[in-house]
Amino acid sequence: MAGNKTVPNDASVRAYLDAIPDDARRRDCEGIAAIMQQVTGALPVMWGPGIVGFGSYHYIYESGREGDAPLAGFASRKGDISIYLDCDAPALQAFRDTLGRHKMGKACLYVRRLDEIDSAVLEQMVAASVAITRARYPG
Repeated sequence: MAGNKTVPNDASVRAYLDAIPDDARRRDCEGIAAIMQQVTGALPVMWGPGIVGFGSYHYIYESGREGDAPLAGFASRKGDISIYLDCDAPALQAFRDTLGRHKMGKACLYVRRLDEIDSAVLEQMVAASVAITRARYPG
């Protein structure tokens, strides 16, 4: 079985953030990083070339596939900022009504700008997702 492509590395998080050409997007990513660092208590680490992750956990699926993933993370993408959380968890669904403008996938929350969402609600979502993930994968 092939290994995961997205693994932690020694690339500079600061260089990644500094390379974001839009000043507002860079500030938004720095704000998200501050929230995630506060919630997880972990320093940011690059995962692959484009994901800033905080903390990690080891998972093993029923299929036998296993690997490591960040407890919380984000990536500045072309259209939106992708925020990696356990969005499929029912506990996180309750936050959606008060979060603000966003799109949601199974493991990703997509926001365009930080000022379009309630940062306090985002912080609660990150905390809930981290707690759920730690309980599911107590490694």
